[in-house]
Amino acid sequence: MGNKPIKRDVIDEIVKYIDTDNIIVLHGARQVGKTYILYYLESLLKSRDKLTFFFDLEDSRLIDVLDAGVDSLLTYLRNEGFDLGKIKSGNERLYVFIDEVQYLNNPSPLLKLLADHHKYIQLIVSGSSSFNIKSKFSDSLAGRTVDFEVFNLSFREFIRFRGLAYELENISSGIHLDKAIELYHEYVFFGGYPKIALENSVEKKEKYLQQIIDTYIKKDIRDLAHVKDIRKFNSLLKVLASQSGQLLNIAQLANTCSIAKQTIESYLFILENTYVLKLVTPFSSNPKVEVVKAPKIFFYDTGLLEMLWLGGLQKNLIGNIFETSVFAELVKKYGAQNIHYWRNRNQNEIDFILELKGRVLPIEAKVSFRSFRRLSMSSFCRRYNIDEYKVVGLIGQKEGRNYIYPWEA
Repeated sequence: MGNKPIKRDVIDEIVKYIDTDNIIVLHGARQVGKTYILYYLESLLKSRDKLTFFFDLEDSRLIDVLDAGVDSLLTYLRNEGFDLGKIKSGNERLYVFIDEVQYLNNPSPLLKLLADHHKYIQLIVSGSSSFNIKSKFSDSLAGRTVDFEVFNLSFREFIRFRGLAYELENISSGIHLDKAIELYHEYVFFGGYPKIALENSVEKKEKYLQQIIDTYIKKDIRDLAHVKDIRKFNSLLKVLASQSGQLLNIAQLANTCSIAKQTIESYLFILENTYVLKLVTPFSSNPKVEVVKAPKIFFYDTGLLEMLWLGGLQKNLIGNIFETSVFAELVKKYGAQNIHYWRNRNQNEIDFILELKGRVLPIEAKVSFRSFRRLSMSSFCRRYNIDEYKVVGLIGQKEGRNYIYPWEA
């Protein structure tokens, strides 16, 4: 992690729930930095003279301790030197971190009992995917957890991890704008995994990304989905990567990969819940009249996408990879549940429709501002009687307030 921990943006949101009775739960894909965030929070609490303890469940001996139940955990903490009676009577708190909580056989009773009967202990836990956590967490934890999704780095975090101090809000022209555009190209080409951002060698970036694919995607997801034919599953991953930003056609996928439709649906469910990709649903006030029902596929990381699809990191900006990067930026800022796309039966299409608190904002993603055509946008704006829209681009001149760079979205 280096000499000086680098702050992730989600930490400001998590800190709001420190010293509440909630169990703080972090979930996201492997290698996106959940453990890093836990250590950052532990360091922050220690700097405030708070008591902390960290369970790293990669150590199987600690799994045995926690699987044995609450008394076993409390005994372990006492043996580590914590006077739990004094902590409780002194209205102090012990902040207990549990990394990779999904390794426990049945974590729900343990977490529930701690949350209900040992409120002087605040739990901050992480898990490798929402699928794993949902499958291990029972309804008994309802109302006791507050959940945070951890994604790979946003562009702002990417700049921070590169050790740069650009204030993107204040960049409008000149050499700093040129540098920001150059950096965004790099961000698209390499993706946002923290380890990749910190590595300077392209060869090593590709090696690390391939390890993520081999170790965490193909193996973990293969096991979760009970994949029997690895070759077909890998073929599906490659085809899905090539279709990021496109409409999902399960029948076509089934035919191309020789996999049953029901099996593909099962694989898609796992891929979505392990944060490899997202199925973006269509937007419409009247779905029966104007919009197709099929979702679009978007990967969360462009570096991973390139490795799966093209077998290596690219040097030229490809339209659907740029669009995927814009999607990923929108997700981190606004949440995946608020992002849709629009397409009517006349084939007019808008890349993204952002819905926030009753506000609807159509967004087009174009590598070059020049390639934007107004027909679909005009059709949507007339249909919904709105004036504001955004064109997200990277190359060429912006033509007014509706044109923005990706970091301005």
